[in-house]
Amino acid sequence: MAAIRSITIEAADPAAANAFYDRAFGLGDTIRTQAGDAPTAGFRGCALSLVVSQPGTVDSLIGTAVEAGATTLKPATKSFWGYGGVVQAPDGTIWKVATSAKKNTGPATRNVDDIVLLLGVGDVKESKQFYVNHGLTVSKSFGRKYVEFDGSSSSVKLALYGRKAAAKDVGVDPDGSGSHRIVIGTDDGPFTDPDGFAWERASA
Repeated sequence: MAAIRSITIEAADPAAANAFYDRAFGLGDTIRTQAGDAPTAGFRGCALSLVVSQPGTVDSLIGTAVEAGATTLKPATKSFWGYGGVVQAPDGTIWKVATSAKKNTGPATRNVDDIVLLLGVGDVKESKQFYVNHGLTVSKSFGRKYVEFDGSSSSVKLALYGRKAAAKDVGVDPDGSGSHRIVIGTDDGPFTDPDGFAWERASA
């Protein structure tokens, strides 16, 4: 598992989900959809984060997402770490859009610097070791609080929080059950990780 190539979101109406993502973010084939109606309730244990260069780009992406039908979970605002907000797509997937910059340095764009899959896991240390054993390299680690893996060769980076911390970060209650409703496409697989996320070999 040297790299994550794609994220497939399971939605009851894949055509509608595709239309939403094309209008909201325009991320191409990195974010895919497929039919899926496995029972799910509450927090699904994950979120997708778009890292951008400046606040104006955050506002642009969140604005088109809301116009396309997303629900605001956290309005875009400044914080000590930068600027960002959180929305939930009509299919239920949570999206965070953020930048470390607090001021614009030019006109707003639609450019996304990084896509990060944020997993809220039961045991950060255990999950970290699992992914290291599967070939990922740690780039940042803060004990049992947060781990980020090197994504230089990936289309999507991977980061881990504890489940409660992940839910707090995106503004939802940590309780949830059922399907995660995502499939992670990788160079290796298939397998299931310690928190029940499905990993499969990415298709071309």
